Amino acid sequence: MRIISKLLPASKMKLVISVLGVFVLVLFSGLVLFEATKAEVVISNNGEKQTIDTHTNTVGELLNEVGIVVSEHDILSHNKDGAIKNGMTIDYESAKQIILTIDGKDDTYYTTADTVGDFLNEQNLSFAAHDIISHKTTEPTTDGLNIDVTTAYQITIQDGAKNRTVWTTTGGSVFDLLNKNKIRLNEHDRIQPSAETMIDNKTEVSIVRVNKVVDEVHESVSYSTEKQQDNTLVKGEEKVITQGQDGIVVKKYNVTTENGKEVSRELVNEEVKKPSTNRVVAVGTKEPEAEQGLVTLANTSSGSNHGIVNTSTGGKTLTMTASAFTSECSGCSGYTATGINLNANPNMKVIAVDPNVIPLGSRVWIEGYGVAIAGDTGGAINGNRIDVHVPTKADAYSWGVKTVQVKILDS
Repeated sequence: MRIISKLLPASKMKLVISVLGVFVLVLFSGLVLFEATKAEVVISNNGEKQTIDTHTNTVGELLNEVGIVVSEHDILSHNKDGAIKNGMTIDYESAKQIILTIDGKDDTYYTTADTVGDFLNEQNLSFAAHDIISHKTTEPTTDGLNIDVTTAYQITIQDGAKNRTVWTTTGGSVFDLLNKNKIRLNEHDRIQPSAETMIDNKTEVSIVRVNKVVDEVHESVSYSTEKQQDNTLVKGEEKVITQGQDGIVVKKYNVTTENGKEVSRELVNEEVKKPSTNRVVAVGTKEPEAEQGLVTLANTSSGSNHGIVNTSTGGKTLTMTASAFTSECSGCSGYTATGINLNANPNMKVIAVDPNVIPLGSRVWIEGYGVAIAGDTGGAINGNRIDVHVPTKADAYSWGVKTVQVKILDS
């Protein structure tokens, strides 16, 4: 200034100072005016707010000024061509890239959702309770997040006679499926497909429950009737020497069942626990003494010889139809019409008669049977029909129905 003052006269010096003062004042006033005309804008960048004073005209220019690049998936509260206004708030939220993998297939999404659950709702995606999702719905989303989903499906397992429907996901073997559902296989069970087979949504599992057991069966062995000739008995007479007894045999079988039904039975052992005893019957071979006017009268309770009866005098001979009965028959009391207890005397020679033909209490001789007492009646015993008493049902079947000669010994 001193140099300038030396070069210029005082009047001119004053003029220069005045001009400089005006220039500085104008410059200051311009700066004040410039600052005063700035718009104050609040920018919320992903939740973080900052206040900006700007002379930019549009929202886009302001975002460029602060270094925010808006992509097509980002959320911006105002149009980028919108004018800047003092006091306005601009909300900007950048979209996060999410990779969603469903059963091995990838899809890329962009979202501003805060949580995995919000993202799924935003995309109208829902999954069943049995599906497997890699992230919880409450977890926050992040850029580049990979959400993996394995969807579940139903498989039918035919377990023996029952059908079960279970949920599973792709991958894993039949063995894994059974373990997961606590289905155990026994030693002999069969499964289709094999336990090592990898499953998919078309797999059907079938289990045949196989059970092998040993079955022990006690069976009765019927006795046989053995007849022996006896020359002390008159022809046609029989006498039981030994009562027959059934035997017992124990048979062991290997039995296989499939799903509760028997499919095979193999005899593996047979043991006689009690042998059967033959019934021995003495059969008379002695010719009757009818030609000499004599017949042997057997004791009706024991079968032993009791005396001699003259058959040449009195009585009559009839041709009759003879069947057989036993005190063990269905509905029988064991007592005859004349009060004889056949249960106590199984070998007693008694016949049932029609009292109008053969009087009750008469002694008679029957061809092939011997001497007996007419001691019983029967609803089917009418006319020339008799029923002979034998010890067992087997004897009754053996006798059958036959035509015989009957001689009434009591006249």
